[in-house]
Amino acid sequence: MKNNNKKRISATICMGLALFATQFGAGNLIFPPFLGRGTGSDWMTGFLGFLIMDVGLAAAAVLSVVANKAGTVDGVVGKMGPKAGKVLLTTIILCLGPCVCIPRTAATSYELGLQTMLPGVPLWLYGAIFFAITLFLVIRPSKVVDIIGKYLTPLLLGVMVLLIVLGIVNPIGDAVAIDDIVPFAQGVQNGYQTLDGIGGVLMTMMLMNAAFGYGFKDKKDVSKMVAGADIISAVLLALVYGGLSYLGSTVSGIEAFAGLDQAPLMVAITYKLMGDAGVYALSAIVILACLTTALGLSSVVGDYFEELSGGKLQYKAVVVTTLVVSYAMSNFGLSTIISIAGPILEILYPPLIVLVIGAFFEKVSTNHHIIKFATYAALLVSVVMTANNMFGFGLDFLSMLPFTPLGLGWVVPAIVGGIVGSFVKDEVHITKHVHEEIAHEIEGIEEHIQHNKNGLGMNN
Repeated sequence: MKNNNKKRISATICMGLALFATQFGAGNLIFPPFLGRGTGSDWMTGFLGFLIMDVGLAAAAVLSVVANKAGTVDGVVGKMGPKAGKVLLTTIILCLGPCVCIPRTAATSYELGLQTMLPGVPLWLYGAIFFAITLFLVIRPSKVVDIIGKYLTPLLLGVMVLLIVLGIVNPIGDAVAIDDIVPFAQGVQNGYQTLDGIGGVLMTMMLMNAAFGYGFKDKKDVSKMVAGADIISAVLLALVYGGLSYLGSTVSGIEAFAGLDQAPLMVAITYKLMGDAGVYALSAIVILACLTTALGLSSVVGDYFEELSGGKLQYKAVVVTTLVVSYAMSNFGLSTIISIAGPILEILYPPLIVLVIGAFFEKVSTNHHIIKFATYAALLVSVVMTANNMFGFGLDFLSMLPFTPLGLGWVVPAIVGGIVGSFVKDEVHITKHVHEEIAHEIEGIEEHIQHNKNGLGMNN
């Protein structure tokens, strides 16, 4: 028993490191410093908003899978309805996989990483090498978590810790007060853009497969391991993001850093703290962060479509196809990929957040219409708002919805939808009620027959 517990703890730690590395993409690397510079001396308040919307939401998304009664991803998204849930999940998988996120890992690591070290290498050549390495590492799914957790994550963490410690010991400057800002709101907005929450649900599949690979089949053991890995990842993400936000705050009063966008800002901070060697280290961080993210997402896509097709689509074939499409998409460049991703993610995020929250309230109310109506309300509002922003339909009243400046204009409509749904009887309840009435009527008929038999002197 003791050896089994030791093995479970060791596996959980490895899973937690793998989850951290997979969630810590290059996009997440550049947001916290930008937030810190924009909030200055109030960076802690801004970071709190970021922590809730990024780390907190991602952790909740992972736990929602093991918290729901089914203990599966379908148990989370299925509240929309079986078919609608599958459509939403498949769309998210395609978005996080070959259409947006995996191509973005190559494009980002090229523009923020390789161009710094080898500016003459073209994107198409780098992408081919990047995805060839990804394929080599991910083609054996049982080894994915070991590869990420045991080898890539410690190296990634080591470089990040060194940069943050140097920034704390020898800060670039003093954080200054920034006028006309709402620090918490900026934190929420930046955290919302990292997309960790939308990927958290899907990362759980990778963790469960890893637990099975370690030899743990019992549902309680797997749930404990996933929850433990989730906590490890959340703590590491919070520490690293907090450190990066602080680094950003130290340049808030320096004019030379004022006009820089997210990526150049991170490069400039690194150069100031560590010189040319630091910039090369940053390049290594970006490439490693993107590689680990590509590994995790490719594995999830392969597992998902193999299970969805009932084994007709083999894991290896799906992974190869995913990486080939991702390579083709990556050649459009980072800015184009981001412009494509923006509207899609603005539509997908709100309903998924509602479904994640709903997974924790199954024991409070078994009326599935509450979450179902809330989800569809969030989806409808997000579609309309996104379309209005893109095509200018003149629906200016949408900006009057509460929390719209935070990108959360769908929240109140979702709450209203949930309230409306609470007045709709759940089909399960209706079926149960009908069964009870039928049973009661049958019982009455049997009593009536028995009474007539007794009256006629007939006995069984």
